[in-house]
Amino acid sequence: MATTELKSDNLFEMMKIHLASDAGKELIKNIGLVYQIIIAPKKIGFDEVSYIVDLKKGEVTKGKYEGGKPDATFSFTDDDFIKVATGKMNPQIAFMRGAMKIKGSLSAAQKFTPDIFPKPAKM
Repeated sequence: MATTELKSDNLFEMMKIHLASDAGKELIKNIGLVYQIIIAPKKIGFDEVSYIVDLKKGEVTKGKYEGGKPDATFSFTDDDFIKVATGKMNPQIAFMRGAMKIKGSLSAAQKFTPDIFPKPAKM
């Protein structure tokens, strides 16, 4: 598998810092779910990289989830994930267009909004 630099990598690094902030701690308290986010460089299903956004513990890790099953799993291309995370694409529209695939709890998935991501100054 090629080690491709994803635009999403930077966003997940910023998310680690965000979760340590007061706003991040509030998210952890309010959401309390575990999301697995699978990012593909170009096409869903190929050369994918998994991230775990654990809003129970306040952690972001690269790799598969070790603690059982995540509450919801999302699959995106790198570009579509950036659009959803930065609020440039509505998650519901992304799902309807096939730009985002969901597995797991739909009620958990509905709490997955751009609000859980840090607001970058410039990307």
